[in-house]
Amino acid sequence: MSFSLAAFLKKKRAIIITQWVDQLKTQVSLQYAERPRKELMATVSQAYDANTHVLLHNDFSYIDRFIEKISQMRLKTGFQLSDVQMAFELYRSVSFPLIAAETTVEEFFATITQINRCLTYTIHRFSNYFQAMHQNKILEHNRQLEEDVRIRTAALKESELKYKTLVEEINDGYFVVRKEAVVFANPAFCAMHGYQLSEVIGKKFYTFIDSKSRKKLIDVYEKSFLKRGTPRTFEYLRLTKDGQSFPTEILAKVTLYDNKLSSIGICRDITQRVRMEQKIRETERMAYIGQITTSLSHEIRNPLSAVQMNLQILKKNLHLKGNDQRRIDISVREVKRLENILKQLLDFAKPINLNFNLNSLNRILTSSMELLEMKFKEKNIDLDIELDPQIPDIQADEEKLGQAVINLLLNALEASPADAKIMVRSHLSDQNGRIAEVVISDKGRGVPEEHLGDIFKPFFTTRTMGTGLGLSNVKRIAEAHDGKIEVKNIRDGGAEFKISLPL
Repeated sequence: MSFSLAAFLKKKRAIIITQWVDQLKTQVSLQYAERPRKELMATVSQAYDANTHVLLHNDFSYIDRFIEKISQMRLKTGFQLSDVQMAFELYRSVSFPLIAAETTVEEFFATITQINRCLTYTIHRFSNYFQAMHQNKILEHNRQLEEDVRIRTAALKESELKYKTLVEEINDGYFVVRKEAVVFANPAFCAMHGYQLSEVIGKKFYTFIDSKSRKKLIDVYEKSFLKRGTPRTFEYLRLTKDGQSFPTEILAKVTLYDNKLSSIGICRDITQRVRMEQKIRETERMAYIGQITTSLSHEIRNPLSAVQMNLQILKKNLHLKGNDQRRIDISVREVKRLENILKQLLDFAKPINLNFNLNSLNRILTSSMELLEMKFKEKNIDLDIELDPQIPDIQADEEKLGQAVINLLLNALEASPADAKIMVRSHLSDQNGRIAEVVISDKGRGVPEEHLGDIFKPFFTTRTMGTGLGLSNVKRIAEAHDGKIEVKNIRDGGAEFKISLPL
């Protein structure tokens, strides 16, 4: 029995809508994740029905009305254009595997041609409405795309190359593997891996797979021939020509290609999705740490205050004997140290709220160094200062940025031996002067290579008396200013910390 798109859309409506909403909640953005599920079910149902009118009746009026409605909704709530575009794209990633499971290769590509045409119209139409600019150009481009699809569809019916012509126009990587070698690949596949087409054809497919994923994919490839006709979706790390690895999702199916048993696959880069998932997990972890930290800090602070008060009262007792006075002094000092640690924990648990004003970066650096002047003198540390007077004022929170600088200076001070030198630099980093950099370096032992990737993580420390929050807070402050912090070891000894801030 031949495949009926109308019957498929009616039968799979609930499944596709549910999976679409699930992916909206988990794979697009935090804003979508925070929307009520009831709202998403309503909007996705409308989008699905509007797409159905296009696919079955070539009626675009429903999708036009839906685009106008969803644009107004998302503009009001501050959604990014790319997030809503990705939300529309999910219709493709949800429906394709279901279609592939019920169609022959020819039916599959005929059907996705219709869906691609629908989504091309939808996304371009939405972008046009959302941005309210370049309207004539976008509409003309859309009409040209429709004409291209019509011409190519007619050509596909008359040519043995109909499948190749189609897949050359899609953004996802499309490839065919036979006897472990790639026999066909579209331009998107070549671009994703950084190769020319002539370099791809004939190579073993595992050439394009990171060694960490290679065994897994070879096993999947071999087992897939035992379950022919069943499409499989899985994730792996693809390997580019320059040796980089990127998370990728693939939909593969074993079928006949040129009348020979082959494995056909569509692969898509999911780097942004993976990063978003990691960001969500990190946010959840930090929120949990913050809750625990706040709770414990309040529970510990009250007893500490009582202990400190009583120690100070005892210290006034004139009848202390032997080492009693020294013991009380040590106890008072340690209680104060614990209070300082609790303050750091509470500061870490709070979200960073910035008060942006135009500030002189060099003045912030100078003020921070003046505050620590006595500490530098105690250790006989010299400061080698070189501040670029050409740096313009920047939008920054003076207090928070000063706190970050002080943390780095204290870190350098602790790492430096007595009578050493600490260097403080500020300068513009790129040719257009759009980035200001603060560089603080010391002459200590440097950071062990195995710890370079960990020192900005919360609670990571190699010091017996440290909390592991100082550098973590520096990173939070830099990123809150849309900047970043980097560290590297100096060849002659010591470490260099660099904060980059956009102007």
